[in-house]
Amino acid sequence: QVQLVESGGALVEAGGSLRLSCSVSGGYLAFYTMAWYRQRSGEERELVAQMFSGGRETYVDFAKGRFKMSRENEKGMVYLQMNSLRPEDTAVYYCNRVPPFNWGQGTQVTVSS
Repeated sequence: QVQLVESGGALVEAGGSLRLSCSVSGGYLAFYTMAWYRQRSGEERELVAQMFSGGRETYVDFAKGRFKMSRENEKGMVYLQMNSLRPEDTAVYYCNRVPPFNWGQGTQVTVSS
């Protein structure tokens, strides 16, 4: 069974940067389209970015130019570099396959103004 463990969330000031990490075990990461999602308080979980197995990336509008997704298949790791963070980026961030496996616990990102 695939297990997903996100880490790297923290409290950061507006304009700062964070790098989120996701450990993927129990599966074949190289074959998966992976994505980062987020869930802001009181809202539905939403897609942030996805990366296809061949390496192509797509980003939703609020992430374009600020966030960068990457992966190291041989290490079972997926990353999300987030720059120029805004208070509205405050959320729990999750990684998962597209379509998703069971969800991990996520990692909390809090951006202060």
